[in-house]
Amino acid sequence: MTRISLADIADEKPVRLTIEIPARLHRELLAYCTALGAGQNAALPPPERVVPAMIEKFIATDRSYARQRKAARTRSD
Repeated sequence: MTRISLADIADEKPVRLTIEIPARLHRELLAYCTALGAGQNAALPPPERVVPAMIEKFIATDRSYARQRKAARTRSD
């Protein structure tokens, strides 16, 4: 399997966020966690630790969002 490119999952004080996801997506998320643990059940990260890292990675690599933020900073200066 290719290397999954999530950075270390930071251990910060969390802010609680409750969401509902479809069962299909939950199954995929569990499979993703299994892949992160390289198939070793003892090392499986829980989904609630993986999802924030996934969202953070998505936001950090969203070029359109980065351009919007840069433009907003330029206008506010």
